[in-house]
Amino acid sequence: MDIFKFLSEQINDKGTLSKLGDSVGAKPEEVQKLTQMGVPVLLQAMGRNASTKQGAESLAGALNQHQDDNIDDIQDFLDNVNKNDGEKMLQHIFSENKDRVQNNLAKKTGLESNQVTGLLTQLAPLLIGALAQQKKEKNLDPTGVAGLLGGLTKQRGGGLMDMVSNLLDSDDDGSIVDDVGNLLKGFLKK
Repeated sequence: MDIFKFLSEQINDKGTLSKLGDSVGAKPEEVQKLTQMGVPVLLQAMGRNASTKQGAESLAGALNQHQDDNIDDIQDFLDNVNKNDGEKMLQHIFSENKDRVQNNLAKKTGLESNQVTGLLTQLAPLLIGALAQQKKEKNLDPTGVAGLLGGLTKQRGGGLMDMVSNLLDSDDDGSIVDDVGNLLKGFLKK
């Protein structure tokens, strides 16, 4: 599986966007805007978490639990996604920044905060499932998982990560996670 192709093409399929939108009462174009920002933020946060030995081992363990998730049929996956599990994933991925990240994504996309939460609780398990399959296929250890995430978040050439990183990485430190909290700070002061 080409995980970058999966993330940039299949998640943005019209049927997938409609299904996700229907689940939270959002238009497909609003969902697409959220996926274009939310998925890279999830990847950046997971990459940050996996940058320590303990974090990489924890993520590798979580991926082992999801290595048999069938994400090949996204429509079927979304029909059966466990949103409670997705909520737990978001808590682990963003920790104390979860509400701030979700609220800022809501402001940036024009979605309600509960819609962003509803979408991310579906996207996180889908993303974890894709990473878990990649880990299984390549027989990656925790260090390999951290490397996989590092490669995805640094992938350049006009792709999804490049676009969103350029949009959100206001301090050019290579991480958009810290910048999500400042997305609209300037606008709110006006």
